[in-house]
Amino acid sequence: MVTRHKILLLDDDHDLVELYREMLCRLPSQPEIFTATSGARAIALLDSQRFSLLISDLNMPKMDGLQVLTIVRRKFPQLRTAVMTSVVDAQFRTRAYAMGIDLFLEKPNTGQEINFFIDCIESLLGREADAGGFRGVQSKSLVDIIQLECLSQSSSVLKVTNGQLAGRVWFKNGDLIDAETQDLTGESAFRKILSWKTGNFEILPAEPERNRTIFNSYQGLLLESAQALDEAKGQPPGGDGGAGPGAESPLARLARFNGVEFVISVSADDQKFDSWSAENPEQISQWVGQTIQRFRALGESFQAGQLNQLEGLGPQCHVALVSRANTDLCVGFHRSLSQDLVRDTMSKIVIQWAS
Repeated sequence: MVTRHKILLLDDDHDLVELYREMLCRLPSQPEIFTATSGARAIALLDSQRFSLLISDLNMPKMDGLQVLTIVRRKFPQLRTAVMTSVVDAQFRTRAYAMGIDLFLEKPNTGQEINFFIDCIESLLGREADAGGFRGVQSKSLVDIIQLECLSQSSSVLKVTNGQLAGRVWFKNGDLIDAETQDLTGESAFRKILSWKTGNFEILPAEPERNRTIFNSYQGLLLESAQALDEAKGQPPGGDGGAGPGAESPLARLARFNGVEFVISVSADDQKFDSWSAENPEQISQWVGQTIQRFRALGESFQAGQLNQLEGLGPQCHVALVSRANTDLCVGFHRSLSQDLVRDTMSKIVIQWAS
């Protein structure tokens, strides 16, 4: 019989405790949820039975979250811990990670943030407590840590040590902007750091004046680094994906262009789609089909002929659509790219896509 995980949720706001309890009840693993509204109550519950995870607020009266985490780390060293707070403070964040927490999240408000919160907690519960990884985020790989920094749109410096080796990765508003280790800088330093399998890490305050040397999206960098590591081991990129020895997804090749965050191709005939790195590909594929149809209807109404390419700029990401031979292609770009750069990159992508 599989034992259900037990989660303890600590927050001094009674209404928020119930709200977050409802969110956690949506976890696929269906854990048992316990709540506490004071640090003393939380410690007493942890003493009384075995928990898999503590999720704690930081800003609380009498005994704050950092004090609770200090006691927990000493008394229950194997307990996974997560911080969920509305206080966006670099010092809080640095202190919490230095104490060995597994996850630092802002309190979710939007539907997307709630889904991200649920996915992070479920992933944390699914990890073995004694698995390898980087201390500070138990059982997490360096890829996990980097993704968390980018998805939470952090500005920080990630210091990584591996024995006698040390490296740093700089983030600004969720963008990966620079890296260095030994005599390497930029993307080459990032790939070197990413090859380290174990070690320790520390989240340091941001350095706003740091010059940017990395312009590729973090998704593209992680993909290229993973492929390079696979090739170094003599393995085909993508593992046993079934595409044949050394084969690579056609969409993954398109994603290597600077600033690309996701790619989706949709068949205009039956609306079947293929995707790379999209979080909600089914919804995006439906939107692509509807947008292309409306775009073509607009071209007909203006008697401008068939319109086949469209670019749009947004606060979270930019998108470009193109239609060729009964297939529609949607490419998501990082929000830092200009419209001219999006258009120029899309032209190169279309050439490779059609070849």
